[in-house]
Amino acid sequence: MTITSANSSTDRFTTPSLTQPQPWHRALSEPAKEFSATPLKVLSGKIPFNLQGTFYQNGTGRLQRGGQSVGHWFDGDGAILRVGLGEGHAIGTYRYVQTQGYQAEGKGNRFLYGNYGRRYPGPIWRHVKGLFTASSVKNAANTAVLALPDKLLALWEAGNPHSLDLVTLETKGIDTLGWLKTTQQFSAHPLQDPLSEEIYSIGVTPLCELMIYRCDRACRLIKQRNISLKTVPIVHSFVIAGPYLVFLISPVAVDMLSLLLNQQPFSEAARWKGDRGTRILVIDRETLETVSDSQADAWFQWHYGNGCIESDGSLRLDFAKFDDFLAINAVLGEVPTGKITTKAYGRLWQLKLNPKTGKILSNDCVLDQDCEFPQVPAAQTGQPWQHTYVLMHRDGISTGEDWFGAIGRFDYDAGTLIKTDLGENCYGSEPIHAPGEDGSSWLLVVIYNAADERSELWILNAATLGEPVCRLALPQIIPLGFHGTWKPS
Repeated sequence: MTITSANSSTDRFTTPSLTQPQPWHRALSEPAKEFSATPLKVLSGKIPFNLQGTFYQNGTGRLQRGGQSVGHWFDGDGAILRVGLGEGHAIGTYRYVQTQGYQAEGKGNRFLYGNYGRRYPGPIWRHVKGLFTASSVKNAANTAVLALPDKLLALWEAGNPHSLDLVTLETKGIDTLGWLKTTQQFSAHPLQDPLSEEIYSIGVTPLCELMIYRCDRACRLIKQRNISLKTVPIVHSFVIAGPYLVFLISPVAVDMLSLLLNQQPFSEAARWKGDRGTRILVIDRETLETVSDSQADAWFQWHYGNGCIESDGSLRLDFAKFDDFLAINAVLGEVPTGKITTKAYGRLWQLKLNPKTGKILSNDCVLDQDCEFPQVPAAQTGQPWQHTYVLMHRDGISTGEDWFGAIGRFDYDAGTLIKTDLGENCYGSEPIHAPGEDGSSWLLVVIYNAADERSELWILNAATLGEPVCRLALPQIIPLGFHGTWKPS
C-alpha cells in the first residue's frame, strides 16, 4: 500500500479488449448470502475505542434470477449491511430488503417486473396500468439508506422508501412516511442539515415536475413545492449550501412515449440533449421558492460533495463531473458482466456562482484524476469545508481496466491530494466519514479482497489515510455497494 501527495493529471488510457470478467466481478457473480448478527473477526489492527455507532450500506445483493442476468447494475435487489461498533467490538448483519418484487420473483425464480435496465416482461396493457399503480416496475430498495430516530429507510430512486428495523434489519414494508402517495418518489439522496436536523428530499413526476420536500428530523413533511422542468430528466441528487438548495439539472430527457409503449427500459429511453446545456436552480431552503434559474454548458453528474456560502456571499459546491450521460450510463450497465470496456472519466470540479443571480463566477476542475462518490463529514453538510473524500483508481489504472482501488482526500486550502492505494486486487466502495467521540475522525470503507475472496470493513484515519487502523472480516462476500451512512450512538 502506498500514499502519494499530488494533484496531477491522469493519462487517458486505451481501454483493453476483455475476454474474461475482471477480478472484482467475483463479488457480484453470485447472489449474496444473508447473515444474522455476527461478531466480526479483526484481521489487523484494533477497532478505535472511541468509535461508537452504526455503519449502514445499501447495494445490489442479487443480479441474477433463473439463469438470467439483470439489464443494468441499478436493477439488482437491495440488501443492507449493518455493522455496529462500540467499546472495541463489531457486530455485523446483512439482509435483503423484503420488497414485494423480491418476494414474488423469489417464488417464481424469474424476473416479473421492469426496472431501470429491463423492460416489463408482460403484456403492454398491464405495463401501462402498472406505471400508474407502481405494480409493473420493481422498487428494488437498493440505492441508499436514511437512519431516522426510530427506523432505517432503504431508498430507491423512483418510489416510496422501505422501512427496516435499525438493529435486526427486518423489513417492515413500504413506508409512505404519513404523507407520500403510493406512486410518489422519494429520492435516494436525501440530505439532512446538521444544525436544524431538517431533511430535504426530491422526486420527479411523469408530468415533468421536480418535487422538493422539506421535512423535520423524523421525515414528517413541513413543506412541498413542485417546479416545472419541461422534460423528464435524471435528477439523482442535489446539494445544500447554507440557506439554499442547489440543483444542477443535466440535459438528459427521457422519451416517455418509448417508456410508455414498453419499447425501451428507462436506461435506454434516456436521451442526451447536450445542446440544451445544464440548468442551475438555486432554491430557498425555507420557502422552497426559486432564488435564481440559469444555464451553463452541458455536463452530467450523479453525485455532489458539498456546498456552502463563502464570506463574500458567493456560493461554492463540488461534484464529480462527466462529459455526458451516455458513457457513464454504459459503464454502469456493464458492471454486471464484469467487463467494463467503455471509457467514462469522472473528475472533481468546483463551481462558484452568485446565488441571487445564478451568474457563474468560476467552474474549474480541481482534481484531474478519475474519481467518484465525493463525500464530506455529515456535520459539515451545507457548511464551509476543507476536505472532500473520493473513491479513485489506483495509479496507472483507469475505467475499463479495473474497478476503483484507491481512496483520496482533496485539500482545498492546500490544493493537494492524499491518495491511498488499497492494494492489488482490493476494491473499494463509497467512503463514509465517522467522527469519534473525542474529536477523532475516521473513514469506513467496505473492501472486496479478490485475492482472498472475502469482503472486509476497513477503518482508516480520515486525516492521514494510509494503512488501515483496523481491518474486519465480514462473514460473507458483500457485493460492491452504492451508498451508506453513519449513525452515532
